Amino acid sequence: MSQALSQPPRPEYPRPQFRRDRWLNLNGRWEFEIDRSDTGRERGLIERSLTDEIVVPFAPESELSGIGEHDFMRAVWYRRTVTVPRDWAGDRVLLHFGAVDHDATVWVDGVEVGRHRGGFSGFTFDITDTAPPGTPVPVVVRARDEPEAPQARGKQSVAYTPIAAKYARTTGIWQTVWMEPVPRTALRRPRVTPNVAAGSLDVEVPLSAGLPGGTLHVSVRDADGEVVRAAVRADLDLAPRLSLVLPPERIRLWSPQDPHLYDLCFELRDSEGAVVDEVDSYAGLRGVSVTGKQVRLNGEVVFQRLVLDQGYYPDGLMTAPSDAHLVRDIELGLAAGFNGARLHQKVFEERYLYHADRLGYLVWGEFGDWGCNTEEGRSTNQQPDASYVQEWLEVLERDHSHPSIIGWCPMNETWQEYGDRITALDDVMRAMFLATKAHDTSRPVLDTSGYAHRIAESDVFDSHDYEQDPRLFAANHKALSDGAPYVNRSDATGECWSIGYRGQPFFVSEFGGIWWNPAEADRPQSDTRSGSWGYGDRVRTVEEFHARFEGLVGVLLDHPDMFGYCYTQLTDVFQEQNGIFGFDRSQKFDIARIRAAQLRPAAIESAIESAEEGARP
Repeated sequence: MSQALSQPPRPEYPRPQFRRDRWLNLNGRWEFEIDRSDTGRERGLIERSLTDEIVVPFAPESELSGIGEHDFMRAVWYRRTVTVPRDWAGDRVLLHFGAVDHDATVWVDGVEVGRHRGGFSGFTFDITDTAPPGTPVPVVVRARDEPEAPQARGKQSVAYTPIAAKYARTTGIWQTVWMEPVPRTALRRPRVTPNVAAGSLDVEVPLSAGLPGGTLHVSVRDADGEVVRAAVRADLDLAPRLSLVLPPERIRLWSPQDPHLYDLCFELRDSEGAVVDEVDSYAGLRGVSVTGKQVRLNGEVVFQRLVLDQGYYPDGLMTAPSDAHLVRDIELGLAAGFNGARLHQKVFEERYLYHADRLGYLVWGEFGDWGCNTEEGRSTNQQPDASYVQEWLEVLERDHSHPSIIGWCPMNETWQEYGDRITALDDVMRAMFLATKAHDTSRPVLDTSGYAHRIAESDVFDSHDYEQDPRLFAANHKALSDGAPYVNRSDATGECWSIGYRGQPFFVSEFGGIWWNPAEADRPQSDTRSGSWGYGDRVRTVEEFHARFEGLVGVLLDHPDMFGYCYTQLTDVFQEQNGIFGFDRSQKFDIARIRAAQLRPAAIESAIESAEEGARP
């Protein structure tokens, strides 16, 4: 760990939709210490040097961190001396954390500056009073991540090793850490909502405080120059609002075929007209609507060919090794014929969304809370409480303005039968749903992906179906046209998990998961020595995979009442070997054939016949 880094890892600006010119990346080498019994504060870890080093922003479980610790860590500590640049004097200094798993406390020069709970959302502390410009001061971070705590953890395993559909844990800092100066009266993150019907971008811009006599100016530009400019007083409302109406000849809708982005500039000016604060941003003009059983984009039906993306990397775990890795994952999905993804069981870093915006990749934003249950006697280590709602609201605030996000899914596979009592799961699910709708009325919201639907007014409905035989898969979904969709049921009792379907747009949001590991093709299905895992019986040849894939997607592509699907999954992840690509993003199949299967709605009968032929010895 003594070798110097040529530059900090992940050096790119972490917040591309809210950009200021001045900032300081704090990624790189930090002092580090594992605190297995969470006694570090009593042992003086706030005051003294730590025993090891780590490369931030990679979690200590990852290879790229330089630690590679796979055992449980109840707490970990970080320490780094930082110096606020002298030319930041007179400004407020903000310390940003992209994400820290799970409970974080931060001290600057021995003074606690803030706390945050939640491993998926970012947070910011004002350190102006504890970090004078030009003076080196220690920044100390403690992250607690107790393995038995019933917290939102996505797909992180609570066993020692990854197992089945649960993966390696992430503890502590796993996204970029950085500082920036802001004026005492500053712009906060704008919320941009496209309004296709009015041909406008509707903007709400929170301020840290009102500015007497001040004005907020917003300009929109495209490749041909300025499109429109507007201004509003900045002393009448903590969040000034205005509507930027685009001239008809300059309207260009964002879509997968044409992911056009407008550049935005926000300026806060004082009573003399001087610029107090300025940020750059961008936005796309597009609309998402629900009509009958259809989900439309800009008024047009777009069949959503989504792929499940877990966002894990062999050496970085939940942290992409580089910005280029984020781009590559989107490009792999597009190459295989998918036009979007469910960003599954973690909140992806904002750089991913930026690339999805500019590449025209449709995504559903999701929270990491797989398998929530509050039934007495059954624990999943993810039992929802108020912290779920708090963290999800932080996610919504960060990601509201990204045009690539076309739907929200606050919960996933909530495992609880629909009984005679209202449960804590019901309460939290409704709170998550209402919080989403209160924050954003411009996108559809799915109350939970698969299993225990509880919200009657959910905008869409879905199920998960890992049936591997295309003929039986087709039979499962035949009755959707009659208002009786396939729904998930309890394995133990056969009871339905959900309230009744009421005719919303429907999609199978998880299916496939075809298990393929060529090294194990000749092993019996019962032989699990390698830990390899997938859904159903392993295919025995690549040809058998393609036949099965074509049969399954053909069922859904040809279904008149299906608005889309989500195939499991983009890549293998550890022992779960059912990806289109390998965990290292290597090619496993004929990608051109996978793409062709999705871009032409082949006849179901033909696809099923091919699947049967490929399955014969």
